[in-house]
Amino acid sequence: MRRSDVDILLVPGLGDSGPDHWQSLWHAELPTARRIEQIDWDRPQFESWKDQIIKAVNEAERPVIFVAHSLGVWAAVHSSPFIRGRIAGGFFVAPPSRDAILAVDAVDRAFATLPPNRLTYPSVIIASRDDPYAAYADSCALAQHLGADLVDAGNSGHITADSGHGPWPEGLLRFAGFIQAL
Repeated sequence: MRRSDVDILLVPGLGDSGPDHWQSLWHAELPTARRIEQIDWDRPQFESWKDQIIKAVNEAERPVIFVAHSLGVWAAVHSSPFIRGRIAGGFFVAPPSRDAILAVDAVDRAFATLPPNRLTYPSVIIASRDDPYAAYADSCALAQHLGADLVDAGNSGHITADSGHGPWPEGLLRFAGFIQAL
């Protein structure tokens, strides 16, 4: 599969992805990429975020690949059962642990529930060994629960501009390989 064969839906996490975040930079570089906008980036409501994702997938013209970061990963996987057959893949980066989600009062607690079933599409979770929002073991457990492949990103923090991953060319190369393998 090629990038031009899919609609790439960027799913940022809490607070959105700022202008120096790799998601924003990829958005500018990938012609079929579209950012899913949320009504409230700072006080995420589970049903609202899920509905925005479902709406974006239903508006897509081609098969969809999610490129989600942090809380956006949880929103994307929870939306998946409602849009079966439309998703070609999931590229999931630095999902926070359930405990980290529950520790943020502004975030709807429903995000921290585990989806009941494995994902029905190919997916990968890229996890850092020193992510302040998820122990590596938590990321391993989530990948296993979802049936996703796990990529060890080493000591990469939360994989944001603040952790030195502005354009994140290594991630873009891995994403290109992910698409080619679909």
